[in-house]
Amino acid sequence: MKDFQEIIDLIAGYAVEYGMMLIGAVIALIIGLWIIKIMVNTADSMMTKRNIDPSLIPFLKSILNIGLKAALFISAAGMVGIEMTSFIAILGAAGLAVGLAMQGTLQNFAGSVMILLFKPFKIGDVLQAQGYTGSVKEIQIFNTIMATPDNKIIIIPNGGLANSSMVNYSTMDTRRVDFSFGIDYNDDFEKAKSLINGLIDEDSRILKDPAAFVRVGELGDSSVNITTRVWVNAADYWAVHFDMIENVKKTFDKEGISFPFPQMDVHQDK
Repeated sequence: MKDFQEIIDLIAGYAVEYGMMLIGAVIALIIGLWIIKIMVNTADSMMTKRNIDPSLIPFLKSILNIGLKAALFISAAGMVGIEMTSFIAILGAAGLAVGLAMQGTLQNFAGSVMILLFKPFKIGDVLQAQGYTGSVKEIQIFNTIMATPDNKIIIIPNGGLANSSMVNYSTMDTRRVDFSFGIDYNDDFEKAKSLINGLIDEDSRILKDPAAFVRVGELGDSSVNITTRVWVNAADYWAVHFDMIENVKKTFDKEGISFPFPQMDVHQDK
């Protein structure tokens, strides 16, 4: 009976000792997480005030948040009485196993670093990549968030994005708008060229330098195709594209120049 009482007393002693340590670790975790949240938000405000590249801010916040939380959990484990040397060794082994199992995720992390280092694009740029076209909303630690023109959100892993071809429509300040206007073989193509040049001169959004290009580009099966190329500011690309097509149609109709449709002549021997 005495031995049993000693066991009970020993268990109670351990319960009190480790219970207090556990409660202290939990309190430390709660307070630590609250402090980390404040630190991350403060770092966000400081980076914004210092005009840090907006592409870097979410990435740096994620790294800071993960690093601080990892340090907090290791400290809490030490408070419970876990030997740090053994704990770190276990973490290292676990990290190796997780790393082998998550090669794709690590590749995405490396892709994020490459994107932020070489800056092939930034937040706000319009990209065509991985089969999607949209504007970059956020560069995260593993993914890039894009919004399509019809306001769908696309999440693209950074590993594939950093190691594949892409088109950045926002890098250059100006862009060339290409058209091909087909007219009937019986129509006066010189008159058609003159009308197109007149419309170009009237549109103040079309740049004078480089000069516009208006020439017969192809003698098609059913039409004489007039190749037209004009330069505009990147922001005016689509407005000029659609306005020019509408204005050419209205002007050609008014001036009696027709747009032929594909046709085939079939001759039958008698």
